[in-house]
Amino acid sequence: MFDAKYKKIIFKLSVNIFKFFLSINYFYNQKIQTVKKYKITANIKKGDDKAQFLFNHIIGYKKSQFYKNVDDAKGAPLIQQLFFLPFVKSVMLEEKCLIVERFNILEWEEVADEVCQQLESYLNNGGSIIEKIPTTVYAESTPNPSVMKFVANKSLVSKSFEFKNIDEAKTSPLAQKLFHFPFIKEIFINSNYISITKYEINSWDEVVMEIREFVRSFLEEGNTIIEESNQLKRDVKNASGLKNLNALEKQIISILKEYIQPAVASDGGNIEFDSYDSNKKSVRVILQGACSGCPSSTLTLKNGIETMLKEMMPGKIENVVALNG
Repeated sequence: MFDAKYKKIIFKLSVNIFKFFLSINYFYNQKIQTVKKYKITANIKKGDDKAQFLFNHIIGYKKSQFYKNVDDAKGAPLIQQLFFLPFVKSVMLEEKCLIVERFNILEWEEVADEVCQQLESYLNNGGSIIEKIPTTVYAESTPNPSVMKFVANKSLVSKSFEFKNIDEAKTSPLAQKLFHFPFIKEIFINSNYISITKYEINSWDEVVMEIREFVRSFLEEGNTIIEESNQLKRDVKNASGLKNLNALEKQIISILKEYIQPAVASDGGNIEFDSYDSNKKSVRVILQGACSGCPSSTLTLKNGIETMLKEMMPGKIENVVALNG
């Protein structure tokens, strides 16, 4: 633990560095005019390594953004400058709050007020918090004529999610809103794209622009795609399921992830492992997104997946069957 004199030196140096970078950012943000007057208050507890800085105006998205270092904060000028303070360990940006975690070289009581003042000065002089990158979404046809793939220029989810109806979409605000379009039948969200299956009541030419613009606006506003608690439950469930698999089943999953899933993802679909019958040497899979109901899915299963698994696991695989093919 550092003595009081050394803490004071670190603090003064930190504040001067912080002011320097604030002034640089202000110089490059002279074109930005703000009519808002920001007021910030610190919420700290003695001995706690995290402090809340509460704002009287919205500064972030509805979905929290976590930054663990200055590189993570690329595109977020204010957050980057916070990392120039040597005691800042991580930053969480919320809709009207910054949660800053410190290293154990000083206490928040020593620096919180000064940080509030510098943040207020920065924002009230036109400093930017996040450099908004325009969201783009383009539509891409798939081998399945009932499915259209909508691709965004940013990551949407870390795991794939499939919704057959609005009741299944309770944990996805985006899917719930999409199901309000009467022609949407199913939704599959993966990586940076959304595959939408429609009913035959409309042609894609009639509705594709409407969906594309809706998805683009939803994403640009920073709305929640999948509730974080649901993603966490999904990750825990997947981890638990993997523990119960034998070595052969894990090898099948590994082959699917490395060779098959990237290929079908380019067509807006996904293939998930379901089970393996050791007596019949049969692999059961689940088709998702554009793969589900696709006229060419049988060909993909037999000439693609089944052939590859037989070659890579000789004597172990006889056939591959889709449960929903």
